[in-house]
Amino acid sequence: MAGPAMTDRILVLDIETVPDLAAGRVLLGAAAEGLDDAALRAALGARYARPGEDPAHAFLKAPLHRVVVLGVLRARRDGMGEPWRVTQLDARATGEESEAELLEKLDQAFRNQPVLVGFNTQGFDLPVLRYRAMALGVPMPNLFGRGGRDYGHRYGNDHIDLCDRLSGHRASTPPSLAECAALLGLDAKSFMGGAAVEAAAAEGKLADVAAYCEQDVVNTWALALRWMMATGLLGADDARASMAALADTVESSGKPQLLPLLDGLRQLA
Repeated sequence: MAGPAMTDRILVLDIETVPDLAAGRVLLGAAAEGLDDAALRAALGARYARPGEDPAHAFLKAPLHRVVVLGVLRARRDGMGEPWRVTQLDARATGEESEAELLEKLDQAFRNQPVLVGFNTQGFDLPVLRYRAMALGVPMPNLFGRGGRDYGHRYGNDHIDLCDRLSGHRASTPPSLAECAALLGLDAKSFMGGAAVEAAAAEGKLADVAAYCEQDVVNTWALALRWMMATGLLGADDARASMAALADTVESSGKPQLLPLLDGLRQLA
């Protein structure tokens, strides 16, 4: 976010996904015949499980995921030297809208060409979104480069993947969001861990998954503000004022899952 890429708009993105069993059934072909969903999930996991890992819980490749929750935090500032203020904090689940509708609305959010901020978004979120746009036939021109910003460019300034940047583009072992949040004194998993998403979605607890996703985007934005301060993209006073504005948003949000973050955000401010 230096030079001409600096903007007055930022969009923080996080998605929550579950295995796409329909695609998995096609992939396995005859081997999937007669398998119920649980057996199919285990059969898919067996392709990717590490030694000793339960195949039923093995993490699948990006083409075998579908989106169940899409979370965004939008932030704006009035100009250079002004603090960033949150204008939207929201996570929508497929229980409220279809997956295709979520993708369409996300692309609309990119019409104003904000800088994209995320955590492992180059490694997971954007690939999944590319695959889902293809699977569902949803045009996403603004997100995928037709609007002017190149969000897919790993080394550019239009998309800041904090996991990638902090690890030196994977030169060191990539951190988790929970590890980076702990570095700042924030608890990234007080509501739910990522490993619990699949089971929660299967139980119809998509509201809980959405609440967890909102916690993730708040942590990601807090981490981004600290990263911008550390790298000199944001002055220390502006960074603290922006963090205080984020804490104010959390306090007034009426979202109980975010309140465990409040004391830590106040300390950072």
